[in-house]
Amino acid sequence: MRKSLFVALTLLAAAPAMAAEEPSGCDKFKWNIDHARALLIAPDRAKLGSGSELAALPSTGVTIALVAPADAKLPTPPERAPKDGTYAGFAKFAALHKAGSYTVSLSNGAWIDLVQDGHFLKPTAFSGATDCEGIRKTVKFDLSATPFVIQISGARENSLSIAIEPSE
Repeated sequence: MRKSLFVALTLLAAAPAMAAEEPSGCDKFKWNIDHARALLIAPDRAKLGSGSELAALPSTGVTIALVAPADAKLPTPPERAPKDGTYAGFAKFAALHKAGSYTVSLSNGAWIDLVQDGHFLKPTAFSGATDCEGIRKTVKFDLSATPFVIQISGARENSLSIAIEPSE
């Protein structure tokens, strides 16, 4: 009886850990990531410092240098507090030519905040997987045709690539 109870309790304790485990492999994303992945690994992607301003959406991915959260001077405190030993940064984008659904993809794990008109935008969809070279997560947002800021926090590396494209 004790052994059965021990096994049952062990399985119950392990269940949350198994549920939180993220999918592994490029085929585990909820939508096709081929184009976003190509943008993120393109050899001609621009290199930006944190706080850079872009006049238009880049035609390829961009790599943003990140710094310690205290040095990042994010325009808006992130929705999720960054952990010690992580990196943060941001980029400002001019008004979009057209409002709509846009997909923001990251090469590495990090927290994304999109701020537009002084408000955090809530994602409309999210997908992520480990063990997929060049892309870690992709998030969809509804954007209006006004300037916006992408804030990155909680990154384990001091740079990452971002791709922004209209959603399919």
